[in-house]
Amino acid sequence: MDRIERNLAEIEFLYRQHGAALLLFASAIVGERARAQDAVHQVFLKLIENGNLSRAADKKAYLFACVRNAVLNERKVQDRHEPLETDSAWFTPPNTDVTGERNLRRALAVLPDDQREVVILHIWGELTFLQIADLLSISLNTAASRYRYALAKLRDSMSAKENSCADSR
Repeated sequence: MDRIERNLAEIEFLYRQHGAALLLFASAIVGERARAQDAVHQVFLKLIENGNLSRAADKKAYLFACVRNAVLNERKVQDRHEPLETDSAWFTPPNTDVTGERNLRRALAVLPDDQREVVILHIWGELTFLQIADLLSISLNTAASRYRYALAKLRDSMSAKENSCADSR
């Protein structure tokens, strides 16, 4: 297997391993699945064209940074912003709790952008706070604080939803 084939195999492996989390991250930023898919695919097409990831010390964090930059660059070009439809597919885990997923999406949507980014990067992107801090150019403590504040808001929001459902019975 020559160098080009090895690079393509590595890029394909990274796409299969991290593509879903990258798509979720991009979707959280742009609010539209199609534009998020375009950004993720654009990143991987550039990787294929350039043919090499050897300069990236942390490949997963590098991919998240590339997707974030692609989304932000595309956002600058686009004047319009279409919100994600509340009933559209966001992620599809087995045995889906549709109501719980919808409530979680709504709770995530009302978080400040900076907190939502950290939550998605940490939980679905499986990045460490150090990786997140580097990616977002913030301190480690700021990344951890945003996550902690976001979880508190999500907990309050989700428990309020559960209590309102219990009261209506």
